[in-house]
Amino acid sequence: MNGKQPVVVYGASGYTGRLVCEYLREYNIPFIAAGRDAARVREVVERIPGIETANYEVVGVNHSVEALTELFRGARVVCNMVGPFIKYGGEVVEASLRAGCHYLDTTGEQDWVLHAQAEWGSKFAGKGLLLSPGVAQMYTTGEIAAQIALETPGIDTLDILVLWSGFPTTASVETIFTILKAKWHYLEQNQYKEWPLSQTFEVNVPGQHGTAIALPWGGTSHPVWFKDDPRVATVKVAAGVFAREVMQGVIATVKMYEENIKPLPMAQQEVELGKIAASIQSGMPPRENPRVNRSVDSVYGSGPLGRVHCLIHGNCNYKQTGLLQAYAAYSLLQQPPLRAGFASACQAFGHHTLLGVLRSFGLVMKPVLTVQD
Repeated sequence: MNGKQPVVVYGASGYTGRLVCEYLREYNIPFIAAGRDAARVREVVERIPGIETANYEVVGVNHSVEALTELFRGARVVCNMVGPFIKYGGEVVEASLRAGCHYLDTTGEQDWVLHAQAEWGSKFAGKGLLLSPGVAQMYTTGEIAAQIALETPGIDTLDILVLWSGFPTTASVETIFTILKAKWHYLEQNQYKEWPLSQTFEVNVPGQHGTAIALPWGGTSHPVWFKDDPRVATVKVAAGVFAREVMQGVIATVKMYEENIKPLPMAQQEVELGKIAASIQSGMPPRENPRVNRSVDSVYGSGPLGRVHCLIHGNCNYKQTGLLQAYAAYSLLQQPPLRAGFASACQAFGHHTLLGVLRSFGLVMKPVLTVQD
């Protein structure tokens, strides 16, 4: 079905999918914009600035392994934007494997990352294909800072903070409530330990006098990426938005979930959480503005005789995600990844390379690195 376009953006009608298509156009990469509703996909893609110069086609496809395999066959990279991934990702990964495609997604679901690693990691490695869930600002930019911190000898502990301004998209809101049903883990002495669901943090905002509220945010993907890194023993992550009232609302919802929804059967939990997610965000947020939408990725690295702080200020976190996805596809069309099988974006493409990409598009500043001798 697909003999010309090397990249498939599945879920192109969503907020992030649109941005991936936009940056694929920047890289002059032909692509298929796919989704279950072709008319909806076409409506969204045709509004992308400059899309008339892109080489693309719009395809509607059923969400099944067979239909997706047929669509992906002949392509080389699949960028999956259809979440929650623990619910919808399995068919897309399996179809990518059958079609011989590298797989990327933007997941914020730690349970999905762990499941993908266990179920498909060795299968993708056996075919020389990349399986990289979580290629997104909230995970990759923070990992860039962590990898830079680890260049200082003697570091074995990573304390990661990710903050951003703006309001979550519909898909992000769905993810927030999907991860309530999962266990959240941090890494301690190379063993997964479970966060309490009610865990919160009052954090200092780098570069400001104020503080913010943060959460483990499902544990994030960072503990998984560093689980078997011989340099690293412990990884803890806090994340959130700058707006305190938004985070207070999330905390209240977590409490309500524990008290009123968690005792329900799983099917009923999904219904009730879906209602809450829809009531919070049901439309397409406005396009990001760098004067308003900002991000901070802060990593404190420590060890018995080492201390380092790496700080990356950026803007437009969803644009960062779209660019990271598009660059990853662009790179995979040129050469094999640095690591096949299950790997993070930094492990697959190199953290300095990804930092250079983000800086070249004006989305992050030069990292500030403070090393204590």
